[in-house]
Amino acid sequence: MSSDKKLDELRGRIDALDEQIQTLINARARCAAEVAEVKSAEGETSHYYRPEREAAILRRISERNAGPLSAEEMVRLFREIMSACLALEKPLTIAYLGPEGTFTQAAALKQFGHSVQTLALDTLDDVFREVAAGAADYGVVPVENSTEGVISHTLDLFQPSRLNICGEVELRIHHHLLVNAADTQVTRVLAHQQALAQCRGWLEANLPGAAYVAVGSNAEAARLVREDDHAAAIASDMAAELYKLTIKERNIEDQPDNTTRFLVIGPQAAPPSGRDKTSLLVSVNNKPGALYAMLQPIAQHGISMTRIESRPSRQTMWEYVFYIDVDGHREDASVAAALLALEQAAFAVKVLGSYPKAVI
Repeated sequence: MSSDKKLDELRGRIDALDEQIQTLINARARCAAEVAEVKSAEGETSHYYRPEREAAILRRISERNAGPLSAEEMVRLFREIMSACLALEKPLTIAYLGPEGTFTQAAALKQFGHSVQTLALDTLDDVFREVAAGAADYGVVPVENSTEGVISHTLDLFQPSRLNICGEVELRIHHHLLVNAADTQVTRVLAHQQALAQCRGWLEANLPGAAYVAVGSNAEAARLVREDDHAAAIASDMAAELYKLTIKERNIEDQPDNTTRFLVIGPQAAPPSGRDKTSLLVSVNNKPGALYAMLQPIAQHGISMTRIESRPSRQTMWEYVFYIDVDGHREDASVAAALLALEQAAFAVKVLGSYPKAVI
């Protein structure tokens, strides 16, 4: 068989498969529309998005994937199909820390797909406020970076909030040096303070004489650099495309596995997905052994604690609250028992949310 004939045969098979895929996607969309009708008839209009169900579906897709596409790529494709189908039920509005082009927006799109409306807000406080007021269905906020640690202001906002954590997103962060033109002589580097810290080694080695200027976000840095012929921004591919900047240097982060974790906040609690995490806010009395008494119930019930951070209580001087992440859902028997014992040992316990662990 000639190569031309073989290619024609393969292209014919691809065309036939494309038709089958399109038919199946539309069949799935019709099922989603029927789900919306059933929920509407039962008065469940506030529960269109089910984070626990989506996480379980995406995990199954990842686990059964046989290639040649990677599991990550297959999950991304199905996320977009699910996003488009959900938009038929109810278009979601997702608030995030703006402006447009931030890594937080990228995390929101990774979690919800591109068939949602994204709402850029100026501050983390605004994200919490708009979700609590119902102006946005959910919000996405950064909480910690693998290189620079926890983002304290995000944790502090959970103290007075009644919102639930209902999901998490992990996003690999690649920082690029963006300029107006490839031959730009850089005298100033603009970026969020976290990005400057994550690229400190590269900057000191390659731009030792440049001034480093911290701004509100990397996307804001890219917008400002658009009007400055001697400045560079540290930002993402999305920001480079959005603000029409040239990528002078790629991947300038000091740690190649640099990852930021984001939390999804919303009004409803998430049911168990089978692979969950629970976040707690715990206040203890200021007395000897208080921290030990707080941690003992977690250990006694065989619960794995994955993170603990202390923050000022903002009520009494030198008193602290502890933010704790544990494996499992609050409805799991072992976690429920540990929470009950913890409530008896601590001054106050607030469950910030039980939610599906991040899917690749």
